Amino acid sequence: MTNAKPTAERGARGEGRTAADGGTKPRVAVLACGGTIASEPDDGGAAPAKTGDDLVAAVPGVERHATVSAREVCSRPGFDVRWRDVLATAAAAREAVAEGADGVVVTHGTDTLADTAFALDLLTDLDAPVVVTGAQRRLDEASSDAPANLTLAVRAAADDRFAPGVHVAFDDECHAARDVIKGHSNALSTMTSPGTGPVATFTRAGSRLVRTPERGVDVDPLADAIGGADEVPEVPVIHSGTGVGADAIERAVDAGVGGLVVEGTGLGNATAAIGDAAAEVLPETPVVVAGRPPAGPTEPVYGTPGGAVTLAEHGATFAGPLPASKARVALALGLAADLDRGGEGAGGDALADLFRTPDV
Repeated sequence: MTNAKPTAERGARGEGRTAADGGTKPRVAVLACGGTIASEPDDGGAAPAKTGDDLVAAVPGVERHATVSAREVCSRPGFDVRWRDVLATAAAAREAVAEGADGVVVTHGTDTLADTAFALDLLTDLDAPVVVTGAQRRLDEASSDAPANLTLAVRAAADDRFAPGVHVAFDDECHAARDVIKGHSNALSTMTSPGTGPVATFTRAGSRLVRTPERGVDVDPLADAIGGADEVPEVPVIHSGTGVGADAIERAVDAGVGGLVVEGTGLGNATAAIGDAAAEVLPETPVVVAGRPPAGPTEPVYGTPGGAVTLAEHGATFAGPLPASKARVALALGLAADLDRGGEGAGGDALADLFRTPDV
């Protein structure tokens, strides 16, 4: 698969593209998925209540940048998003582009926003920008960031330099879905990309690409290979740390999980007990090793029973710079697409491709 390349001739601003229908403004479809950006206060605690149309109506300035329409996908808090919601969002994005949208904005809760954005990168490969955004403060709260973030996302979705891959728009920055994480529980600048930084920065007047936008994986999109949410297997994350034994792995395998992600320490090392347990369950149960640090790769350097060299010898796959949360998303969707169980493009290498950093 060849990733689409951005158009170099658009200059520093990259905005004001002519719409597909020949109009003066691009058409952007907003897919509403709930989250803080759509929440309202209640005696029992805040919860999503606003529709996509409500959000667009609350931020009339977005119409300066694009002709905006909205549709509902789900109305979930970010901390309770289901696989069915993620797959429905991917299907809605594909449908919107097929119907003529020049760009897609997904509004989403911030707790799992980075997970969903990366999942969309795995599931789709569209020739229009897909930009995920949300808010840390509701529209009714003082200094809400919802209007600025939604406007930013529409601006990015109307800019076809961001067509390669899925991006996250937040606090005047655009981040690659593969790299971005939620870095703070309530700060407005919560979305950050440790080790790489943003793809672009925005001001009132324009935008500046810091690095080349690209799709975060070098595999064919997985959406067509996954029949539904019931095909996505359970993939728990096993945390390694001081004194951690093998019990969690043994219980998970006994429960019939599809695969395991080990959140190792440093470069992807684990306790001896985890290393021995991984040797027992591989290759029948795929094991992916991620690292605990927020930046940097996982790679085999150290020996001993739980060292990454030994884990590699047992057949574990390494997540590279992906955090455990995204390694879990990739492994679950890869297994659902049957990348390691036969069929076209199947095999261990096909599953491992989900974790390789693509070449620009």
